[in-house]
Amino acid sequence: MNKLTLRLTALSALAACAGLGTWSASEVLAQGQQDASAAIGQLPPGYLPREALPDSLALLPPPPAAGSAAMERDEQAREATIPIRNTPRWNLAASDANLKFPHAGELFSCAAGIPISPETTPKLYALLGRMLIDVGLSTYKAKTHYNRTRPFVSHNEGTCYPPDEELLRHDGSYPSGHSAAGWGWALVLAELVPDKADAILQRGRDFGQSRVICDAHWQSDVDAGRVIASGTVARLHADPGFQADLAAVRQEIASLSPVTQASTQCEAEAAVLSGQS
Repeated sequence: MNKLTLRLTALSALAACAGLGTWSASEVLAQGQQDASAAIGQLPPGYLPREALPDSLALLPPPPAAGSAAMERDEQAREATIPIRNTPRWNLAASDANLKFPHAGELFSCAAGIPISPETTPKLYALLGRMLIDVGLSTYKAKTHYNRTRPFVSHNEGTCYPPDEELLRHDGSYPSGHSAAGWGWALVLAELVPDKADAILQRGRDFGQSRVICDAHWQSDVDAGRVIASGTVARLHADPGFQADLAAVRQEIASLSPVTQASTQCEAEAAVLSGQS
């Protein structure tokens, strides 16, 4: 793993949330050219030992080859998003690109129908941040092996979220870590709030599609990210620490007073995702 790949892992995991202490990505960013394995060791703990993480290189096929039918599908999927640029859906993709907490914790609040924040749901907030470490790191064996060029680099363009562009230029595109994070969160939240499962899973799907709209990932990157997320969440369910935290979060959610999330923000998000805005 090169230093920029490590930086993306750290930024994606920017878990300044309850239960993870005061760790900051800057602690890893400052390490410069030091050995990557040592830097990874300074990430906050997820639930799983590093050796227990799913092996993305073993689980995924290679990314589409140049000139293949699969690569043509990726190009067509990208071209289909070009008319969406500079629209409300493009703006939502930019919001989805920002995985810094507390913003990241709020991304599924509307779909789940509960306010996800360190003040209102501290246990859920901490669980989402901690599992992000596991899901994010699970993508990196394939990421670093294939080191796939991202679409905005291939086409010499920009993305919907310029703050990440320099970092992403040097980080492998396949599989998508953002998509893995969103789908992993969606799977767990759908389990925790089953009456909102369809809306949550749709939001998880749309969260991944935001990466294609943003021009940060190819469609096959997003599809592969969902595979790795599913494998990681399945493995998390065998971990006693995750099981205990999941049970505590269920109690936390059950104790919440009924809340209507039909805010102006949620109505706007629903309109964008339904194509009405």
